[in-house]
Amino acid sequence: MKSAITPASVLIVDDTPQNISLLNAALMDEYTIKIATGGQQAIDICLSMPIDIILLDVMMPEMDGFETCRRLKNNPLTASIPVIFVTARGEINDESMGFDCGAVDYITKPIRAAIVRARVHTHLALYYQSRILERLVQERTAELNKTRLEILHRLGSAGEYRDNETGLHVIRVSSYARIIATGLGLPESEAELLYNAATLHDTGKIGIPDSILFKPGKLDEEEWKVIRTHCEIGRKIIGDHTSSLLKTAASIALTHHERWDGTGYPQNLKGNTIPLFGRIVAIADVFDALTCVRPYKRAWPVAEAVEEIVRYKDKHFDPKIVDVFLRSIPEITAVQQQFVDEA
Repeated sequence: MKSAITPASVLIVDDTPQNISLLNAALMDEYTIKIATGGQQAIDICLSMPIDIILLDVMMPEMDGFETCRRLKNNPLTASIPVIFVTARGEINDESMGFDCGAVDYITKPIRAAIVRARVHTHLALYYQSRILERLVQERTAELNKTRLEILHRLGSAGEYRDNETGLHVIRVSSYARIIATGLGLPESEAELLYNAATLHDTGKIGIPDSILFKPGKLDEEEWKVIRTHCEIGRKIIGDHTSSLLKTAASIALTHHERWDGTGYPQNLKGNTIPLFGRIVAIADVFDALTCVRPYKRAWPVAEAVEEIVRYKDKHFDPKIVDVFLRSIPEITAVQQQFVDEA
């Protein structure tokens, strides 16, 4: 809210000097007054400096007040500024049109200074209260999101600790997936959603017995059947939610071992029937698994791991995503070097 040192800015928009003078005289003792004589000039002023409230005439040449108000409300940068129409047009239809355009009030001419001051004061108070409430909601939402993401990352790391790892696998796979998503042209919000949801891709390993998870040699067929259940276990652990983040995490946990040719698990999905995020995490997960030491294998050099990914293009992996992965190798290897497992 404006203080006494920095009074609120009121923009008076009218093409008649006498009307401007009357409004200015009514408000100048309490507010900083800005003047515009046309709709476009008013819009330009609002985009160039902070304006707290607008007193807007309806009947103006070139662009009338209704159109000016519509354009202000259609621009996210100016949409929240309260608009009060000040006009000689006092018909009910005119008032309805003004409110439909997004105005908060309607004052008819000839004006009375006391009425103008009271209306401006009231709507500024409501405007400031709304801004304070909005800021509090944003801060609280940000705090809740931060807490929720921290819980997800810790739960994801818990699954990786069960696999005798430092938990950095989660960070690497999530980071690789975000890089690939960006390379595919997905919006930043979608890439960030994938980054956070992918942390839970192997949560189901919590339900796999140590004797199988930590076995240093090759697994037999029965042991592989148990390992394959971690996708459905992870899906059940995450559960059903309305949250887009948890819905995405559940989908990734279930589908990141499906294969492009339909030979994956647990549902034998094929091609584009596999969710996009599952297809992306599939490549990120396999690349990291190949390039890291596991109880049953050595770490492969990056070049060999890339060759393996290419070899399974059109088989294990979506070919379009493989192409993006190949273009992203410099960024991916930079992440790999940043998050190296302890010896």
